Amino acid sequence: QVQLVESGGGSVQAGGSLRLSCAASGYTSTQSCIMGWFRQAPGKEREGVATIYTSKGNTYYADSGKGRFTISQDNAKNTVYLQMNSLNLEDTATYYCAAECFDVEVVGTRLGVSGDFRYWGQGTQVTVSS
Repeated sequence: QVQLVESGGGSVQAGGSLRLSCAASGYTSTQSCIMGWFRQAPGKEREGVATIYTSKGNTYYADSGKGRFTISQDNAKNTVYLQMNSLNLEDTATYYCAAECFDVEVVGTRLGVSGDFRYWGQGTQVTVSS
């Protein structure tokens, strides 16, 4: 059973940066995983932010974060990151890490959607103020 723990959220002024972390455990070392970041503001639908296919490192981004956000991985630490720069008020949301793993290598094709992922973290709050 895969477990995910997010961290790194907090309050930041518009224009600032945050780096979110997602530590993963409970998966087989030979598995290939898709890792995603999602966000959800109160009363709004959950939306995908970024996806990384860990086997090859392919990354995909929603238009909202393209050019500002970067998803990356540190295989030695079993951790995926979301670097968020030039934050604005619309980025305020709870950010969730998600994972899906397979015994076969997965090749990246697109930004993941919620239904692609079986495992989810508890979320970390990001608040951007002016």
